Amino acid sequence: MSERNISNLLEDEQWMRIALELAAQAVERLEVPVGAVAVKDGQVIGRGYNLKESSQDPTAHAEMIALRQAAQTVHNWRLIGVTLYCTLEPCPMCAGAMIQARLPRLVYGAKDTRFGAHGSIVNVLDELRFNHRVMVTPAVLEQEAAALLQQFFQDLRQS
Repeated sequence: MSERNISNLLEDEQWMRIALELAAQAVERLEVPVGAVAVKDGQVIGRGYNLKESSQDPTAHAEMIALRQAAQTVHNWRLIGVTLYCTLEPCPMCAGAMIQARLPRLVYGAKDTRFGAHGSIVNVLDELRFNHRVMVTPAVLEQEAAALLQQFFQDLRQS
């Protein structure tokens, strides 16, 4: 692995750790632990964690919340130069929003074998017929992200 690749991986892991912290905040609210952080020019411009249950809003996914905040921060729905870090592979809704936002890059942790839109169930983000493609880096801190989800659902089944 080249020095540049190692540097990029370390930077990706740094931002993913913030997304994992946000996911842990979701657990405190009895929400599925998914966190997302939008980064531009080395600055966080949007953050979110799942709020579907507490808001009773089916669109209140971590990614959607972070994308909305990022768009408000840059005063533009086009998220040029933004990377979104998310602890879980996006669902089709979130993947569609990323395409609509012209998001250049997504970095995610764990695969989502129930709703994943980057190859687990469907492959929205690599669909060539869309006018925009999101560059995807999967499996960053995958074990940590998966463990957080597994623990949450195990605790839920035991309660």
